[in-house]
Amino acid sequence: MFSDLMQAGLQAGRYLGQSMRLMVGLPEYDTYVAHHEKTHPDLPMMSYEEFFRERQEARYGGAGKRGGCC
Repeated sequence: MFSDLMQAGLQAGRYLGQSMRLMVGLPEYDTYVAHHEKTHPDLPMMSYEEFFRERQEARYGGAGKRGGCC
């Protein structure tokens, strides 16, 4: 019983942490790696730096593009 509650609390904490990171725009490299290994094992994987740069450009615009609402 206590173990089940402990597991549920830990999982809730993980979800909360992930949500907080997404709200402030921090990319989830570990999630990307897990997804990539599972669904695209034959394709090259981005390094953390490449992944971070790609996520920043997708969020804010890059290569001459202007991101944002204004």
